[in-house]
Amino acid sequence: MQFKPLGQTGILVPEICLGTMTFGEQNTQAQAFEQLEYALGRGLNFWDTAEMYPVPPKPETQGATEAILGNWIAQRGQREELFIASKIAGPSQGGSHIRDGQTQFTVTEISSAIDGSLKRLHSDYIDLYQLHWPQRPTNYFGQLGYGNAQSKKSQNVTALEETLSALHDEIKRGRIRYIGLSNETPWGTMKFLQLAEKLGLEKFVSVQNPYNLLNRTYEIGMSEIAHYEGVGLLAYSPLAFGYLSGKFRDGARPADARVTLYSRFSRYSNPESEWATEQYALLAEKHGLSLTQLSLAFIKQQFFVSSTIIGATNLDQLKENIDAFEVNLTEDILKEIDAIHQQQPNPAP
Repeated sequence: MQFKPLGQTGILVPEICLGTMTFGEQNTQAQAFEQLEYALGRGLNFWDTAEMYPVPPKPETQGATEAILGNWIAQRGQREELFIASKIAGPSQGGSHIRDGQTQFTVTEISSAIDGSLKRLHSDYIDLYQLHWPQRPTNYFGQLGYGNAQSKKSQNVTALEETLSALHDEIKRGRIRYIGLSNETPWGTMKFLQLAEKLGLEKFVSVQNPYNLLNRTYEIGMSEIAHYEGVGLLAYSPLAFGYLSGKFRDGARPADARVTLYSRFSRYSNPESEWATEQYALLAEKHGLSLTQLSLAFIKQQFFVSSTIIGATNLDQLKENIDAFEVNLTEDILKEIDAIHQQQPNPAP
C-alpha cells in the first residue's frame, strides 16, 4: 500500500480509501465486517462514510452505515489505527428525515450532525469531516451550466463564514481533526480558502468529487487549485457505478449490480459513455489489462489525487480493486487514453 499526503496536513493516507455507502443496504453488517477486516489487513485504514448513508437514502436506513462502522469499532477496539471520514448532509439531498430536515450548515446543525455521527461511530472524534454538498445551488451531480443552478436559488443559504467558523470551533474542541469539501466547485473551494486565510480559521484540506475516465471535469479548474493550494482530491466513483469494470458491456445487467437494482443510477449509461467505455475496454485488452486495472491505475497516477475511494459489494470485487493499484500505466498508454478522451471528452459530467 502506497501513502500520499492529505493536503498540507503532514498526514499520510493510503492511496486507496474504502467507500462504505453500500453497508446497511446492499451489504449486511456481517458482509461489511468481512470487507473491513480484509481492507485493514491490506493496509487500507482510511474509511469514508456519511450521516446520510447507505445509498439510496431512505428514512428507515439513514445512519446505518456509520452504525455498522461503530459496531466494528466497539467490538475490535482499534480506533486509533483508523482514519475515518464522514460527512454532514446538505439540503439538496439531505431529506426531511435527517435532523427533521434541518440540513443547513449552521453552528447548531453542524454540532447536532457531529453529535449523531460520533454516537453511531462509537468514537470521540472524526478524522476528516466533510460538507457532503454545497448548501448553495450550483452545478454538481451532472448538472452543467450555472444559470440552471441559479434559477433554483435558495433563500436559506448559510453564510460561508458561519460554516467555516463552526467547523473551526469543532476542531478546537477535538471532535473533528480536519475538514474537507465534497461535490464542490472551483469558486466554492477558493472562497473557503480565502475566508480561512482572512479570518485565521482552519483550511479545508481535501475535496471529494467524482473523477474517472468518463468524467475528468475535475481537471478543469480544480486540479490547478490542488497544485497551488495543496487541496487534494478524494476521487469517488472511480469505476463509474461499475461501468468501468466492464460488467455492463454489451448491455449486460448483473442482477445484484447497483444500476440494475436502482434506476436512479443512470449517470454513466448514455450512448456517449457507452462508446467511450468500449474504447477504454479495448485499449485495456490491447495491453493485457482489465478495464478495472486501466481505470484505477489512471486515477492513482494523477498528481492531484490524494486517495481513490473504492466501493465493493463483495470480497472478490474488493480484492480486484485493491490489486489494480499495483499497476502502473506507461506514458504510451496514457497518451492512448487521452486520444480517446479527445474524441469523447467527459461524456458523463
